[in-house]
Amino acid sequence: MAAEQGARARRRLSTEERREQLLAVGARLFSESPYDEVWIERVAEIAGVSRGLLYHYFPTKRDFFAAVVERESARMLRMTAAVPGIPVREQLSAGLDTFLEYVEAHAHGYRAFHRADAAGDQAVRKVYQRALAAQERQILAALTADPEFGAVFGERPDTELAVRGWLAFTTAVCLEWLRGPDLSREQVRDLCARALLGVVAP
Repeated sequence: MAAEQGARARRRLSTEERREQLLAVGARLFSESPYDEVWIERVAEIAGVSRGLLYHYFPTKRDFFAAVVERESARMLRMTAAVPGIPVREQLSAGLDTFLEYVEAHAHGYRAFHRADAAGDQAVRKVYQRALAAQERQILAALTADPEFGAVFGERPDTELAVRGWLAFTTAVCLEWLRGPDLSREQVRDLCARALLGVVAP
């Protein structure tokens, strides 16, 4: 029985499972320390793999960090995608609730994602900027398709800037909230909802 349990514990991870394990470790380390202070050797040590295996998945540290950023971006986009046909006002609170649950449950990954902009490596910063642009496009598409906002949205020259500013505001609020949650999740949700409606209202 013990031998069977040991065999299961030592089961080889699939390629996708191993990659996900490494990215999860990276998200934690990059959230705790600046880019230049995270060592690939430490990632391999925590994950229990050789440095050579880690480099097999990610040839450079830049590639590894970029993959961490892209992973977190994809997760946030999936979780905050709008439901077609339902007004934005009706979806906003529920969407922000889901997003804030993610931020709270995956605080390491969220911090790691937003550390990318401070990374000195221009290639890494470009990955981060592409991720933010994808979030911006997703929000703009939802607002443009909305019966309340869509009618006048395309005529406003400040639309993209307004959404970009709201994303920056929400990021700052969430990062501060994670440092010491003086506000409840519901209060943070309502604050962010009011801010978005305030900048995009017709």
